[in-house]
Amino acid sequence: MAHFAQINENNKVIRVIVVKNNELLVDGVESEEKGIVFCKSIYGENTNWVQCSYNNNFRKIFPAIGYTWDPVKNIFIEKQPYSDWTLDTNGNWQPPIAMPSDNNTYRWNTYTSSWELDN
Repeated sequence: MAHFAQINENNKVIRVIVVKNNELLVDGVESEEKGIVFCKSIYGENTNWVQCSYNNNFRKIFPAIGYTWDPVKNIFIEKQPYSDWTLDTNGNWQPPIAMPSDNNTYRWNTYTSSWELDN
């Protein structure tokens, strides 16, 4: 089975579907292009599709609705977890303050923009 994400005009994921392998194979090899043609045959020629990996084997992460597709980096990016976090060059959200590196468990406090012990 293969997975494909439908991308809207703002590069947001709006749907993720499963496609059977027999819809993708060309001479026994999986073809993303053939999968895209199959997706368009169901959802319309004007739709935009990108193959994704449930096991995160390519394109960084498995997307969900609301994630962003970055066609330049060829990766999916998670939703921004907090308004004060910024995206780094690898497509990862970073807090404005690094999480303490001791052995405690922390959670981000959005009101104080700081890490708090998670009790």
